[in-house]
Amino acid sequence: MGALEGRKALVTGSGIGIGRGIALELAAQGASVVLHYAHSREGAEEAVRAIQESGVRACAVGADLTRVEECRRLTAEAARWLEGLDVLVNNAGVTRTASFLETSEATYQEVMDLNMRSYFFCAQEAVRHMQRQGGGAILNITSVHGASGFAGHAAYAASKGAIIAFTRELAIELAPMHIRVNAIGPGVVEVPRYFEIRGYTTEFGSTLVPWGRVGTPEDVGRAAAFLVSDAADFITGQVLFVDGGTNARMGLWWERE
Repeated sequence: MGALEGRKALVTGSGIGIGRGIALELAAQGASVVLHYAHSREGAEEAVRAIQESGVRACAVGADLTRVEECRRLTAEAARWLEGLDVLVNNAGVTRTASFLETSEATYQEVMDLNMRSYFFCAQEAVRHMQRQGGGAILNITSVHGASGFAGHAAYAASKGAIIAFTRELAIELAPMHIRVNAIGPGVVEVPRYFEIRGYTTEFGSTLVPWGRVGTPEDVGRAAAFLVSDAADFITGQVLFVDGGTNARMGLWWERE
């Protein structure tokens, strides 16, 4: 029996990258999973097939989570298919790199709508289902950008910082309902979009991390599975940075000969 045997989970943005890694790990530990996708349908459906081959229930559902009505529809549809909802992992998000003065209103709105507003309204719908069964767990994926500064990410950092504040508030508000709320802040976790960055290599990424290697979606998946399991029953309102020490390091750099 896996640690999540019998659990029913929805993971947003799980057709690729970190979300996919989380969905696969939850399923590996026994949870039935609904994988959400917006643009990565092929990846979500491939993951579903892999999960089903292991004997665990899974399905993929598409939705545009920049729209509140789609957040509600996705969550309600997942709860119907799963016949309940124990776990919500809010992971869907977008990164846009631009200097503060060059960030347009449209870019700001896109980032905030998906990275923060979708978390709010997916959670709101999920809580209604969790209440009926006496509890559950919500996990919000934030970022090291929510706790530390890095030029060119003003809107993104604002959204990820908001997620941290949202997590802490919601943990207190939902504690009487026996619904735990936590967050994970990934650091340099290698996903396909990294290779679209000019000059990026795995070797270069690894030099940025105190632990000496880039992270993987599997690293985040294992942490996520723990935080939504009974082993974390006394943990709520917390942010776990899965970052190889990045957030802990003093932010001073200098050249050495």
